Amino acid sequence: MQFDAPSGTAPFSLSVLASGSTGVGVSAADGLASTISLARTADRHGFRRFWMSEHHAMPATSVASPQLMVARLIAETSRIHLGAGGVMLPNHAPLIIAEQFGMLEAMAPQRIDLGLGRAPGTDGETAAALRRGADANDGFHRQVLELLGFLNDDFPAGHRYHDVHAVPGPWQSGQNRVTTQSAGPEIWILGSSPYSAQLAAHLGRPYAFALQFGDADVDTALRIYRENFQPSDVLAEPHTLVSVPAAIADDPAEARRQASTMSMAMLRMFKREGYQLLPPDEVAAYPATMQERQILDSYTDRNFHGTAATVADRLELLHARTGVDEVMLVVGGHSSALDERGIELIADHYDMAQA
Repeated sequence: MQFDAPSGTAPFSLSVLASGSTGVGVSAADGLASTISLARTADRHGFRRFWMSEHHAMPATSVASPQLMVARLIAETSRIHLGAGGVMLPNHAPLIIAEQFGMLEAMAPQRIDLGLGRAPGTDGETAAALRRGADANDGFHRQVLELLGFLNDDFPAGHRYHDVHAVPGPWQSGQNRVTTQSAGPEIWILGSSPYSAQLAAHLGRPYAFALQFGDADVDTALRIYRENFQPSDVLAEPHTLVSVPAAIADDPAEARRQASTMSMAMLRMFKREGYQLLPPDEVAAYPATMQERQILDSYTDRNFHGTAATVADRLELLHARTGVDEVMLVVGGHSSALDERGIELIADHYDMAQA
């Protein structure tokens, strides 16, 4: 597995994470259309990856299946890596995911990423409707190994799935006497805890840390990953990515307003009111209690919001502290137009290549 040099003058590669943001007053069709437009812009401006996250039963998100959107975006882009950030593996049968991403890799060789997470991507009741058992998270390591077995078609003799083959994949190529240049989708382990860091290190896979979920300890997780990394047949050295919430605009006040809509959605989720993206004016008028105001301010301040120069300064401080190889901007405020303009601004700041 080879990783390209960082784009432009940034000391790290820059990527984008989206979730099909569908704010109040926006239809699902328009939210998905905006995601397609965002991917085109990211591709045109030289971003490394465009990932989408799996969520269920949330008013503000329309991407329940990142793989379905990847299939559409293959035809809409030309060079950017497309993928899931991520597929919540306990929600799925590993064989199905292996076949789906095998199809995507066959359509766009060496451009498909598969990030694997173990969270449900939703609330407890919806997780139960997805047929998750009470111990689903406990089997994540086994599920990842099973998925890799299907993708590589390398279950050992005597394994119960030794004669089960994911198609497309290596077995089909062998049966049809053809060779392929693809080694399969690029597998990432996602997380925000020492558990995920240990697993990524043990498997010798690249590690993506989600810094958008509160006060997770990124420094400890990356240290654990690097100290325990075991080289694999796909990765010789540790490789890290950190995702951060971002809202970028020419006007820093407008960027903060966009960030506040994401913060309100988080507060609503904590209150079990549903992850909903309210217009900025409604957020500003909300009569928050002192505790709610602390939560809103905390999440808004944690967001990398402001002008491109301000956000770049914060990104570079993060890089100096963590030594991260890649940074992924998590966009998804109420205004999809502002999100798209924001990634253009940061790309221009770093003089990233345009196609």
